[in-house]
Amino acid sequence: MTMSPALRVAFILVSIAGAVVVISWRMRETSRPIDARKILIPPLGMSTGFAMFVYPPTRIPILWAAVAFLFGALVLCYPLAKSSELARVGDEIRLRRSPAFLWILFALVTIRFAARTWVEHYVSPLQTGSIFFVTAFGMILPWRLLMYRKYKRLVAQRESEPRAGEGAGPGPAATV
Repeated sequence: MTMSPALRVAFILVSIAGAVVVISWRMRETSRPIDARKILIPPLGMSTGFAMFVYPPTRIPILWAAVAFLFGALVLCYPLAKSSELARVGDEIRLRRSPAFLWILFALVTIRFAARTWVEHYVSPLQTGSIFFVTAFGMILPWRLLMYRKYKRLVAQRESEPRAGEGAGPGPAATV
């Protein structure tokens, strides 16, 4: 299955633009406090992409979808999870910037381009897009769920610690 050179260039440009958006989003995400909504909304929003399968030319066999999802969840999720460190800064929980993140993103984009070129020889461009969407969802869902678990742990730690002025002792002794 081949596509026109103009369409191939368009796909490459859109992919590069997507990578730039992810980098800028990630940089902004590390400069602000994070909460449960900011962790869980991206995979929920991305899940709307499964509506593409209503259109028959985008459909792929369930086995392909399972393999793509598992590849994303078991292989590609790992570097994202390892480079996403949550930390408490005062009363806030923040995502720490990892110097490895940009290299990991670059590696994932490179893998995607190489794999896409290979996969397009065997299936249509629409099915290729479907496979890579399922792979990306398989990568993002467990990554965000792991982040959410870490977030909940940090929130529980913060709530179990005594606040200033509380639990510091019995206070002034009462005289009788």
